[in-house]
Amino acid sequence: MVKAVVVNRDQELADRQADILRGAGYEVEMCDGPERLNCPVLTGLPCPVVDRADVLVYDAWIAGSSDGGKQLIAELRDTYADLPIVLTSVDRSLDWVETEGPHRVTPLVGEASEEAILMAVSIALADQGMAV
Repeated sequence: MVKAVVVNRDQELADRQADILRGAGYEVEMCDGPERLNCPVLTGLPCPVVDRADVLVYDAWIAGSSDGGKQLIAELRDTYADLPIVLTSVDRSLDWVETEGPHRVTPLVGEASEEAILMAVSIALADQGMAV
């Protein structure tokens, strides 16, 4: 079974995303993110929750700001180069979001529908191992 880790600053959205993924047959683990927990990834260390994941579904704003999100994704990519990442809550102000190269993610703009979340996870999983 594919394991997804959902990280979202909005608990209601995190629960909704987790329910969608569970309904599609994914095993889901939740994480409160770096604003509520000490995040080992932000200090260049591996994370036991991320270590168990096949795909990450991360809120772009989980680190509290655009710069925080950019740093978190860069650290995740540096530590987990081939782990698929779906980045939710993406908007135009996030000019750092990359869809190719070493810091690539699969972005979801705004609050995504069930179909959009499942499609993004599928695309991200298909991209696994495609680090440049």
